[in-house]
Amino acid sequence: MTSMNAKNDRAIWLQGPNACCSVPPAPLARPVRLILLGAPGVGKGTQAELLCQHFGACHLSTGDVFRTAKKCDNAGVSPAMAGALACMQRGELVPDEIVLSLIVERAKCLRCGGGFLLDGFPRTVGQAQALEDLLADQEVELDAVLDYKLPHKEILARLSGRRTCPNCKASFHLASLAPKIPGVCDHCGEILFQREDDRPESISVRLAAYAKNASPLKRFYKRRNLLVTIAAAGAPEETFARTIEALERRLASNHEPQLLCE
Repeated sequence: MTSMNAKNDRAIWLQGPNACCSVPPAPLARPVRLILLGAPGVGKGTQAELLCQHFGACHLSTGDVFRTAKKCDNAGVSPAMAGALACMQRGELVPDEIVLSLIVERAKCLRCGGGFLLDGFPRTVGQAQALEDLLADQEVELDAVLDYKLPHKEILARLSGRRTCPNCKASFHLASLAPKIPGVCDHCGEILFQREDDRPESISVRLAAYAKNASPLKRFYKRRNLLVTIAAAGAPEETFARTIEALERRLASNHEPQLLCE
């Protein structure tokens, strides 16, 4: 499969079903439809970008939807989005039924002939069951659920080494992308800082919360023979190569039982 020449702005996904994408993906004879799982720090966002380039699919991230919504006023938003924004303003988790309503509003994206990578949803077994019913209604089948795994120690090293510029928002890493002058942004000269959620104690809490929610979700997809585990160690290009190898085996075998790619 080939990548898209121009980048899709994902307007339908980000703004709602009344919007139109500036560059709709070209319909493919065999669109790839995937769900991405992975703890914070495994590099899932980078893999999503590489997969979209490779397959020509859209990256459908619920996190992107919420971030976009926060930047807009509430005028013209759907009742589901208004409910989600209200929950976020109160510092509450958005309930399953509201998140599902947002996905239902964007069902056209799930039917897109270019395929999709669904990221950030589902997060619970209840959401997974609801998504399964929705995809059946849309006559769409998942190809795989990619589960990126990395040892706890390596995730701690990745996240705790990150430093961010408060001015231009550039990101650095003490080991892999260190600034030229320690503690100073290469681009604007501001003093770099460590985000609160990148401190080791915060990372451990986030990883424990992810594991608690993800374990039953993984069991759900393993029972449906959709779960494909990918080792996320090493450079992003190495993880991507393992991902493509596992996916090509799966697609070639027409969804026969899939060996885990460790």
